[in-house]
Amino acid sequence: MRKARIQIARPDIIKHFDQHPAKVFQMSEIARELGEKRDFWRLTQSTTTSAFIKFLASTGKLSSFLFPFPKPYKQKTRYAWGSPPFYEVILALKPGCYFSHYTAMLIHGLTEQTPKTVYLNDEQRLGSWLAGKLSQKSIDAAFRRPVRVTNQVAETDEFRVVIVNGKNTDKLGVVENESSGERRERFGKIRFTNLERTLIDICVRPVYSGGVSEVLKAFELAREPVSVNRLAAMFTKLAYNYPYHQLIGFYLERAGYKSSSIDLFRAMPREFDFYLVHEMKEKDYVKDWKLFIPKGF
Repeated sequence: MRKARIQIARPDIIKHFDQHPAKVFQMSEIARELGEKRDFWRLTQSTTTSAFIKFLASTGKLSSFLFPFPKPYKQKTRYAWGSPPFYEVILALKPGCYFSHYTAMLIHGLTEQTPKTVYLNDEQRLGSWLAGKLSQKSIDAAFRRPVRVTNQVAETDEFRVVIVNGKNTDKLGVVENESSGERRERFGKIRFTNLERTLIDICVRPVYSGGVSEVLKAFELAREPVSVNRLAAMFTKLAYNYPYHQLIGFYLERAGYKSSSIDLFRAMPREFDFYLVHEMKEKDYVKDWKLFIPKGF
């Protein structure tokens, strides 16, 4: 029997993908590789993208990952050549997205837990959230209600991925490829929020960060490496409508930071009573920060 053309080209095809700078692909990207190299590999037009992917899988080097996001979102499939870290596969779900919240805590070593959920931040295109004049009545009403959470969740027996529709920050405080050593081996080439941005994000959305006890622990673990000056400057740039600085100041104080560092947040206005978390049934009040916290916290 005549050997199929794709089998004749097999060594060249494998070499091409072994040397390719990307190790994670969408179907459209594999189709582009096939289109650009079809003549060189002398493949017939009957070699479709689906057939080509099936062939690549037969080499033992291509794996597929299905992310079953619910309607109205589409299921997504990503293809990995070789054995890149799973975090690189996840990062390929959305162009420009980055790891945040509990996942950023894990990357920075700010948790002693091993979260099973991976959080990916996909910034909104519009300029800002929560615009408008604040009042105590509107704040009280908002925090009596359950916190709004994303329903972009892909869950299987092996993983759970949550895509957070984040505030448009122009990727303020997002870093790339800063992992090295064991962290590089585990996470691969990644984008994630830096230390200061991570601490801000987890205050704003503790629901994506393991809860308030994990947030406090993160502040404790960050005490040596963090720059509170950078933290305060970044918070100012983010220009939140809600007074989240009262939360940050509270956590800094609880985590034992220097008084001079905490003063950066004490100097910010505290016009309203605020809340550490939504839907608290029993509360204590921290007068210095004008902050309601869960009773006994």
